[in-house]
Order: sequence, then structure tokens, then C-alpha cells
Amino acid sequence: MDLEEEKQLVARAKNDPEVFGDLFDAYYSKILNYLIRRTGNVELAEDICSETFHKALAKLWQFNWRSIPFSAWLYRIAINELNGYYHKQVKYRTISFETLSAETGFDIPGPSNILNELKEAEAELARHELFLSVQKELAELPLKYQEVLSLKYFENKKIAEIAIILGKKEGTIK
Repeated sequence: MDLEEEKQLVARAKNDPEVFGDLFDAYYSKILNYLIRRTGNVELAEDICSETFHKALAKLWQFNWRSIPFSAWLYRIAINELNGYYHKQVKYRTISFETLSAETGFDIPGPSNILNELKEAEAELARHELFLSVQKELAELPLKYQEVLSLKYFENKKIAEIAIILGKKEGTIK
């Protein structure tokens, strides 16, 4: 989806929560995969992803279009949620997809779709012992370095995109 289509979709979603389902469909797997790579834990990633989209829907009215991809805003929310989890280091209040659906009124992917995605993600993690080793080493770095390295090497984002997502200058990211 190009920026103009995304801009129109976001504008429509502000007035119609059901349209937010299209944004959810477009970005759910990207955000979930990012969180799985950051946490190494499918359940935790799913919980944080759920909270990310719940907050995005609740705060959508605050989103101002600045020719920056909507996904950058979602990644920022996901990063904030993940950092909040790590700072608290406690079991974190989550919201189920059923509650999200009941509160907002948009349809969520069927359980079989989510289950298949989770199985695929778990299988990928199991096949990549090197990933687990890298994840362990990455977790020992300060959060600001984890964010940059994860976005650069796990999400294949460019320096300019990372700067937008994190709200930093490109030189700082480099």
C-alpha cells in the first residue's frame, strides 16, 4: 500500500472503527514478527502485539499524518509497550483479541489463521538456534541499541526509516 492509500485508510478509520480492521490486517503480522524476534517468546509477543493494536485504535484520533508511514507509528507503540514490559519485569495486563473485538466492533482474524501464524513462528524459532543465541546476546545490550539493531537486521529497515520510527537523527542511528 502506498502512502496516499494509507493516508486515506487512516482518515476513514478515524471515523469508522471497522476500517481499522484493514490497517490491522496490513500490519499485524509485521508487528507480531518484530515482537517475536525481540522477545524470543511467542506468547509474550502476542500479548504485546494485542496491546499495541488496542492502543493504536484507542489513540488513532491523535495520529497526525506527516507523510510518515502509519507502520512507523505502530512500531513506535510496539517498542514503547515492549520497553514498558521490560522496565516492569512483571506479568503485564493484556487485552484479549475477543475483548478488542467487543470494544471496537471490528472482526479479527479467525483462530485458525492466528494459530497457523503462531505455529509457523514457533517452528522458525526452533529451526534457528543461532537466532536464540543472538537474541540472548542482544538482550544484554541497553534497550536503545536493541531497538536499532532489531529494526535494522530483523526488520530490514533503512537508517532513515529507523530514525523516523525512533524519533532520532539519522546520524545518531548510524
